[in-house]
Amino acid sequence: MRDEPAQRALRVVRGEPSATEIAALAAALAVVLARRPDPAAAPAARSGWLDRSALIGAPLRPGPGAWRRAGRPR
Repeated sequence: MRDEPAQRALRVVRGEPSATEIAALAAALAVVLARRPDPAAAPAARSGWLDRSALIGAPLRPGPGAWRRAGRPR
């Protein structure tokens, strides 16, 4: 294995940030990256309470008597 210089994780494009500012940015990025979900973990099962497909009913049928049908259970 040959010795290669380490790649930079951050690159300053404009301005002259201090070491403290760069450290604060690195700490904030570390927190954000630590909170990301693990892609290898199985997705959690969705609760029936969160399933919005149950709210989708029959298509609307406009016309005579539609106001009556709107109040009746299906």
